[in-house]
Amino acid sequence: MSVDGAAAPASQDRGGEANVPPPANPTGGAQALHTNGNNGSVNGVYQMEVLAVVPSYATHRLRLNPYSDHKPDNYEDLDLDFSPLVFSSLERYLPPNLIIQTRDVKVSYMRDILVRYYPENERVRLQKHREYRQKIISNYQRLHSELYTMHATDFFVPSFLKAINENTETAFRNIMSEPSPGVFTFEMVQPRLCEMLLAEVENFEKWVHETKFRIMRPNTMNKYGAVLDDFGMETMLDKVMEDFLRPISKVFFPEVGGSTLDTHHGFVVQYGMDKDVDLGFHVDDAEVTLNVCLGKQFSGGALYFRGVRCENHVNTETQSEEIFDYVHVPGRAVLHRGRHRHGARATTSGNRTNLLLWCRSSVFRELRKYQKDFSSWCSECEREKKERQLQSVSAIKLVCKFL
Repeated sequence: MSVDGAAAPASQDRGGEANVPPPANPTGGAQALHTNGNNGSVNGVYQMEVLAVVPSYATHRLRLNPYSDHKPDNYEDLDLDFSPLVFSSLERYLPPNLIIQTRDVKVSYMRDILVRYYPENERVRLQKHREYRQKIISNYQRLHSELYTMHATDFFVPSFLKAINENTETAFRNIMSEPSPGVFTFEMVQPRLCEMLLAEVENFEKWVHETKFRIMRPNTMNKYGAVLDDFGMETMLDKVMEDFLRPISKVFFPEVGGSTLDTHHGFVVQYGMDKDVDLGFHVDDAEVTLNVCLGKQFSGGALYFRGVRCENHVNTETQSEEIFDYVHVPGRAVLHRGRHRHGARATTSGNRTNLLLWCRSSVFRELRKYQKDFSSWCSECEREKKERQLQSVSAIKLVCKFL
């Protein structure tokens, strides 16, 4: 499921272990700047092995630093309360005596952590959302069934696939341009994928209108569009994030959890004179954002960027070197940090539809809560850090002058 949930390490303990604070808020929503498997057998293992094999959580905590070379188990075949990717991500932080145990034992231990620290009201809300999704999936008739499973060679252009297969910074940069620091653009999707996605969304909207089904819109700022995860594309988009975006983000956005992206919020937004016309200045509820223009014919709607900021500096002044405007091109992707402040100018004619994938790292979100000083990825934090360093140097020189 496309929900955050992995609890990452926090305060350090002996042996490189850590307490586990509550996981991140899983809800989707842009943050405005101003106003804006087999359950039976698994359960059987729980009753036998948890008591006999698994150490108690009270005395065995997660490691502070992950086993970076450890390949975690796959949990996608299990019916779990949380995203399978969250379990895979969390597994790297298990204590040494537990990481070698069977998958069932590890599931029980990790689920106990997640349930213990996940607020009851959030678990209830998530259960209701799962029921909402299931109701849609059970009744909506898909137009293009091939969209719901990953077909990389049909979805993506050859240059993009070649770079992913090579999986090096050089290969990625060969297909990308970086017109402004931290903003990467590249050819990504095939025209046929754009056409099918547009048709599928139109078909879904038609079904919603005919059945009068009340749906949730993508976020708190867009009134038009649809959440792709809600009508069956969650697994496919998980693969996009895990197999195609995470390798890139590991290279270009390591400081914001690019290597540990484990959950997503996938949706389309629609702009036009009879829809959303523009989008206010904001940051995304994501560590890394993928934005792909699907079409159709339109003018206007440029994406403008105004610098990366942490929560403490989100409303600070924009520096001249941070100003950048990007004009959308169908099939072309833009990849940037979620905390890179941006907005969309008015679409002056036609209609524009974009695919958005907000990629999140529950590990990064938990570690960020305990950050004591400056954020290396926030431009304003970097400026303040340099200013303090200069002040310290000046003070030292002044003291030395009178010695």
